[in-house]
Parts: sequence; structure tokens; C-alpha cells
Amino acid sequence: MTASLTWRAAQGCASRSLSDMIPITGNRPKFNSSLQVLSLSALGVVFGDIGTSPLYTLKTVLALTGGKPDRAVILGTLSLVIWTLIMVTTIKYVSFAMRINNDGEGGILALMSLLGVKLKPRPFIVALGLLGAALIYGDGAVTPAISVLLAINPIYGISYLHSDGVTGFLVLGGVFLCVTGAEALYADMGHFGARPIRLAWSALVFPSLVLNYAGQAALVLAGAPTSDNIFYRLCPSALLIPLVVLATIATIIASQSIITGAFSMTRQAIQLGWLPRLKITQTSAEGYGQIYVGAVNWTLMIVTCGLTLGFGKSDNLAAAYGIAVSATMLATSALLFTAMREIWGWGFIRAGGIAGAFIIVDLTFFAANSSKIASGGYVPLLLAGFVYGIMLIWHRGAKAVSARFQEAVVPIGAFMAEIAQKQVPRVPGTAVFLTRTKQDVPPLMVWHLSHNRALHKCLFVVTVDTESVPWVNDAQHLAMTEVAPQFWRASARYGFMERPDIPALLGQAHACGCGIDLSDITYYVGHETILPRNDGKGLPKWMAACFVVMQRNSTHLGEYFRLPSDAVVEIGRQISI
Repeated sequence: MTASLTWRAAQGCASRSLSDMIPITGNRPKFNSSLQVLSLSALGVVFGDIGTSPLYTLKTVLALTGGKPDRAVILGTLSLVIWTLIMVTTIKYVSFAMRINNDGEGGILALMSLLGVKLKPRPFIVALGLLGAALIYGDGAVTPAISVLLAINPIYGISYLHSDGVTGFLVLGGVFLCVTGAEALYADMGHFGARPIRLAWSALVFPSLVLNYAGQAALVLAGAPTSDNIFYRLCPSALLIPLVVLATIATIIASQSIITGAFSMTRQAIQLGWLPRLKITQTSAEGYGQIYVGAVNWTLMIVTCGLTLGFGKSDNLAAAYGIAVSATMLATSALLFTAMREIWGWGFIRAGGIAGAFIIVDLTFFAANSSKIASGGYVPLLLAGFVYGIMLIWHRGAKAVSARFQEAVVPIGAFMAEIAQKQVPRVPGTAVFLTRTKQDVPPLMVWHLSHNRALHKCLFVVTVDTESVPWVNDAQHLAMTEVAPQFWRASARYGFMERPDIPALLGQAHACGCGIDLSDITYYVGHETILPRNDGKGLPKWMAACFVVMQRNSTHLGEYFRLPSDAVVEIGRQISI
């Protein structure tokens, strides 16, 4: 007879995982910092990119107007800058987008998993979210007085656009540079929380940006030339060198903000099954969001250096800046419409009116930035297309491998009967098999038996699932069933911001009474050799070949699941997809 007993960690069982080292508030790690401290920290990480926009935005915009702007042009462009900051950053992201979160996490991938996976499987939303994420990678390598306050009046900007026709429209591509870091506000929300970011933006960053742009415009109104960088004319000549040093440091911080966002987005994509496993180093025991992904960091460095050498100077590279971010913002606006309807329960007219206004603004900027494609804007689009292709190939390849494994499972009853019939020896200890299959006996165990002709006394099969939420409560990480005497099947659930810890999970299982011997465990993982199928039903050969390359360069399963290296056994097998 097969004994069946289901245990859940929610029944009072404890575990030792990351959440034991970091205090928990709900489903999220608790950062023991005040609102003011978090707001101060957010200034560098969250606002690093948008905070350095005064270095180049107004200079680029005025250059697009012809280099000799009159009062109407100056006030008009300044008005466009100010209202772009208000419309895109303050209203869209700070006031609306940051109110929609996936268990505290923000960003386009978190929004995608919430709307396209968690609420309802919708391939279009998944594709839109992945495209937006890929565009952020593409752009990440390209990251480079009082009476003017009259420009707060939007009439100046509207009048300029109306009177200057095509030139005014093209100027919007330069104006957009002032909000190229706005997406980071939403993406980094999980690191600091919404309140600290809102406080830092409203109380310090936004007023500072407006005053800086107004100060630069005032200098130009007073007759300052626009051929060099207007930003550096804001200080006395004696302080020029210190200001250049400060601006250089600020630019490094701005680069760090986009790199940090890329790290977080990479981990989310890995956990959701859209990127191969990469080595992720936790750089802090207190902040889970503080990570380092070497492969991403070095790739960005190589691409950035290549772009710098290829374009020669920042003026040539400026054309490549903005188009990818504007496309990402457009995708975010489309997802916000769905969120307003399904999460907030808004009617079509109300949600369509607000989200439609965002989409119109984003479409306008995207169209203006599209004029840059031929002169450099193709660069981030090519990079985004490359990343998007990697995501699709990996996901399809991983699904094909899982499907092939599912075809080779053996019913538990037949497997146990064969063990009894052949009198297979049972050796002391516990064998833990990590598998993709969700039922019956996994192929990995069958192959192990056929090669070794023996089994451990206690068998423990684990399937790891990544949920469409960032965090799973510690009590819900594990669900297990004794499908046969001394044969346990377990399902491990983790959020896409968590890193699985199988040894800690086994400690949780032991505390629940499954009887495994924690002092004598052997972990079995598969090492697949991928081959193309010959029946015409598999993936295209070129796609299978790309998947093989990515699989060979992905992090070893043992390292990814935190398995002790001296207790891991690999079983080689060939899989045709």
C-alpha cells in the first residue's frame, strides 16, 4: 500500500533560510532604516541617472534649435523640460505607477509577472514586458535665475511647439533626456519602498532639477554662449575644476543606478525562467537587493567601451540615447492601463482617459526620438533585440527540455514494484533528486537506478517552482507528500526575488517529521547534453544550438541551489529537443 501524507511548513514547522537572517515584515525583508535614511540612500541609487540630466539636456535641446535661441525659444524649451518632469516623473511614475506593485516590487518585469502570469496567463503582456526589459538593457550601455520660473507656465512650451513646427517636434527628442532615469524610480521601488522615493523626489530632487534648468536658461537669456556646456557656467571660474570632479562622480553614480537596475532585472528574469542561470553574489547581509552579477557588469563594460570608441565623443553618442527608454515607458503605460482596470477596478473610460494621456505623451516622445534611429538610435534597439532573442530562446529551450523529461516519467507504483521484484539493495542515507517533473518518478532516479543498481533508504524528490510574486512567506516554501514508504515528493515555492536554498529546505522538511537524515545526504542533479530532434517536431536547429551555448555557460545547478559541492553527484544524459 502507498502511504499518503501531506505536510506543509505552515503547520508550525520552522526552517533556516535567508529569512532567518533577515527580519521579516509580511513577505519582504525588513530594512531597519528610517524614512529619512532610506530617502537619502535613494538619492544616489534611484535618482543617479535623472539627477545628472542637467549636465547635457538643456545644451542638447538648445543645439537642436539652431544654437542662437531667442527669449521665446529659451522659455519654450525650458517649459517643455519642466512639464516633462511633471507629466512623466511626478504624475505617471510617482503618483500612479508606484501605487501598483507586485508584493512591494516595481519595474516592468514585476508588473509583467503580476498582470501576465499571476492574474491570468497572457502571452501578449508577457511579450510586452520582456520587450520593455530588453530595451532597458539596450539603453543601459548608453547612459552618459528666479525670473525664468516664468517657464512653469505651459503656454510657453505649447507656443514654441506650435510656432516652430518640425523643429519644435524634433526638440522633444532632446527634452526627453531630462527624464531618462524616471523608469528607475519604479524599478528600484522594492529596494527602498515607495514613501522614501516619493519624499526624496518631491522634497529635493524635483525642486533641484527645476532650479538647475532655470539657472541654465537664465544664463542663456543673459547672453551666455551655448557652444560649450552651460551647466559649468553656473559656478564661479575658481570652482570649475571642483565642479567637474563632482559632475564626474555624479556620472559614475548615475551609471551605478542603471547597473543596479540591470542586476535586479536580471535576477527577476532568471527566477521567472527567461534567462539562463548566472552567478549572483550577495554583497550585503542586510539588503537583499544589494547584489552583484558579474556577467552583466562585464558585458555592460565591454559594450560601453566599444560604443565610446566607436562613436568617438559624447555628442555623437547622444543620438543613441532616449529611444529605448521612451519605448519602455510606452510599454509601461500600456501595462498601467491593464492594472488600472483589473487591480484597481476602474471603468474603461476612467482608466482609458488617464492611461491614454500617458500613452499620448510617451508616443510623442517615442516618435520624436525615432528621428535618431539612423544617426545612432539603432544601437540600443539592436542591443535590446539581442537580449530579447536570448530571453525567448532560453525560455523555449527550457520548456522543450521539461516537456521531454515529462515524457520519460515512470509511475510510482510500477517503480516500487520493480524494486521489490528485483530486490534492489537499499543503502543507508538520503538521496535528494532535483527534477523538473512534477509527478511520478523522475527520469533522473530511473537512470540512477539503472547505472548503480541500488537506492538509498530514504528518497526525496524536489521540484522548485518560481512564483509570479517577488517573495513567498517562509511558511509556504515547502509542501511535501509521502508517496511511498520512505519516498517523499516535495514542491519548493520561491518568489522571483528569492534564491532557492535546498539544504535549508531539507532542514524544514526534517522539522516537519519526514525522517530524513540530515547528516548523510547525497544530492543528484542531471547534466544534460542537448541534441536536435530528428523527427521534425523539435526546435529549429539554430535555436537549439543557441540554447546549448547558453546552457553550457550557465551557473551550475549545485551552486544555484546552494548545494554542498562535496555531496553532489552529476548524472549525464542526452536530451533531444
